[in-house]
Amino acid sequence: MLRPYDALVIGAGPAGLATSAALSRERVQHVVLERGEQLGQTWANLYDSLVLHTAKGLSALPGLRFSRATPLFPSREDFLSYLHRYADRFQLPVETRADVASLSRANGTWTARTTAGVLVEARSVVVATGIVSNPYVPEIPGRQLFGGRVLHSVEYRRPDGFTGRRVLVVGAGNSAGEISVELARGGADVTLAVRTGASVIPREIAGIPIQYFAVVLASLPMTVQRTVAAAMAATSAFVRGSAVLPRPPVKSCPNVPLIGFHMADLLRDGTIRLKGGLAEFTSSGVRFTDESEQPFDAVILATGYRAAVGMMRNLIRLDPCGFALRRDKVVSVDRPDLYFVGHNYDIRGGLLNISRDARLAAERITSTLRDRSRTSTEMPRRRNER
Repeated sequence: MLRPYDALVIGAGPAGLATSAALSRERVQHVVLERGEQLGQTWANLYDSLVLHTAKGLSALPGLRFSRATPLFPSREDFLSYLHRYADRFQLPVETRADVASLSRANGTWTARTTAGVLVEARSVVVATGIVSNPYVPEIPGRQLFGGRVLHSVEYRRPDGFTGRRVLVVGAGNSAGEISVELARGGADVTLAVRTGASVIPREIAGIPIQYFAVVLASLPMTVQRTVAAAMAATSAFVRGSAVLPRPPVKSCPNVPLIGFHMADLLRDGTIRLKGGLAEFTSSGVRFTDESEQPFDAVILATGYRAAVGMMRNLIRLDPCGFALRRDKVVSVDRPDLYFVGHNYDIRGGLLNISRDARLAAERITSTLRDRSRTSTEMPRRRNER
């Protein structure tokens, strides 16, 4: 039996929950479909030691603050607990174990089909699946030859089992930095492979979270942002010594810096070794782009993520950064009544942008529903007037 809703939200992570709460405030009939066993499924399965880089004051979703007992930078467990409290507080209509396999649209109505074959109809759809549910695994020659373990950082939980092992971490993002440091401190022999480079910035300045400065900086032109970032890097180099990582290339896509100096410090003192790009796997390890070879017991690919829009198939186009083409931050340019929340990433932090975008999507959906209601009411009136 098809169930018509005014809106369907796909994903019950922070983006989906924030959107659901915003729709509830507007009294929009909707449902949230979550593929996992619980809401916040992705956050429940990230590595144990993960701590937000964004302060709790700018990481809370609309309508509910973190508790006073929560640290300034919440842990993964803190944030997961917060998501459950958020859903309970606003009695959000989340259905778990509902993995949307495909979407289609006909006669002004969207139909979602789950992997279990259940069909759900709605007038509008909000894709709030984020990126972490879609890890990017690059094609690296020779992987089938390698006798060790290969995993993506999304599969990593804790350093247990890596003690005394030779581990290569591939990537220059925050996951690569945190996992490398944790492994090294846990007794693993760690090498970091960085193909391009990364900017390293402090998590705090004089006790003030760097995100507060980033919120102001994000409103300035990109050229100014890069100039300020370069000045911060130069200041850090003056205070802490020369940079240990090459500067990243200039890109049109958001380039989130490496936050905190723990990895840089361990690279500087030799606890973690630095290599360039990975060229190919060998039977016992890898060959790097400089033609050198090293043996490894495990390789962790901290190679990032891509927008989780597989259920859209050929319905939408992607921008150069891999996100759905949008206007006004959340509105699909390809399909009517289709919205995306959790697709805007910049130096302010994804959670702050989610709070804004959830409101925008809910406002758009509400406005469209009112316009349709007004139109359907006026049509019989016009007929009677004739």
